[in-house]
Amino acid sequence: MPAFPPDDEIEQSEREAMASVAEDYRRKFNAPGLSVAIARNGRLAYKQAFGMTGHDARERLTTSHLFRIASVSKPITSAAVFSLIETSCLRSEDTIFGERGILETKYGKQPYGQGIEQITIDHLLTHTSGDWDLWHDPMFSNTEMNQAELISWALDTLPLKNPPGRVFAYSNFGYCILGRVIEKITGQSYADYVQKTILSPCGITDMRMGGNTLKDRAPREVTYYQQSLVEGEDHNDDPYALNVTRMDSHGGWIATPTDLVRFATHVDGFDVSRNILKPETIRRMTTPSNVKSNYARGWQVNAAGHWWHGGDLGGTSAILVRTATRFCWAALTNTRCKSSADALDDMVWEMAKKVSAWRAALAQEVPPRDKEYVTWAEY
Repeated sequence: MPAFPPDDEIEQSEREAMASVAEDYRRKFNAPGLSVAIARNGRLAYKQAFGMTGHDARERLTTSHLFRIASVSKPITSAAVFSLIETSCLRSEDTIFGERGILETKYGKQPYGQGIEQITIDHLLTHTSGDWDLWHDPMFSNTEMNQAELISWALDTLPLKNPPGRVFAYSNFGYCILGRVIEKITGQSYADYVQKTILSPCGITDMRMGGNTLKDRAPREVTYYQQSLVEGEDHNDDPYALNVTRMDSHGGWIATPTDLVRFATHVDGFDVSRNILKPETIRRMTTPSNVKSNYARGWQVNAAGHWWHGGDLGGTSAILVRTATRFCWAALTNTRCKSSADALDDMVWEMAKKVSAWRAALAQEVPPRDKEYVTWAEY
């Protein structure tokens, strides 16, 4: 992706207006740092960082600083799964557990509970496995367990509430299982496979798995802050008490907004020569399920042709958007309160509309959150 389009696409006054929108967001949500990247027609058109790496830090934030991206990891995991489907290593209808499943009987005690052996790859991609939703999410229980122990515990103790394929229930745990499927099929770690097969072809070299503690921070990674500073909201959660490493395939990556935009422009369905997946694969990935009209397979979607996903984790707010008029953008900040992730989405739409060269295209757009919205929070 070229570094910048012609310099005159965004006037200096427009950059100042965009910065004003960003600084308003920082003030409202007491965000130490905020980083934004916007691409148009596959070219990086704007990247800017605002604020500091932390409230007590003296280091100004740059566009090369890394942030946790939380559930924005899910579109990346989905692309990895579809790369295996595309090469006939997997099928959407393949089951996960049981003698005939991909993971066989590696996890949990047999016989499995009702419905477990009917869960397929597509059920996990579409959050229709039968439960393990945000309010009964194993990923935020038993933080001392590793992935294998947690999956076994969940299969043994958390029965499905619905038959697979019937009900949408947003599930971080389902995407954790997809990470284990990728490992079983490829013989590689989830992170290694994604880096080699998805990120590297996009020209992304900085992304990696996040650590759990302040001491585990990667070079150039920001500091995260808990807060409950907006009246009426209470999300006073410690970002360094989370088992982020265990979240890998559902919420464990760290990245810059530019990294995320590079990824999005390589799966946007606009340019076959640029995209890393075939057109029919991308169409399948971004087609909503029969159960939920605004969630596809790792992407939230709407009838206007927008695809997007947010991330909402203790100390983190994130958004990644692909619009029908060939924009892709991402924004990351290192704090969270109840509405900060939703407002981050609105903020980038407002920033983009400050550019006169983009205004006509964006005037045709209906921002995704004006449609039915999926909660992607991770608690």
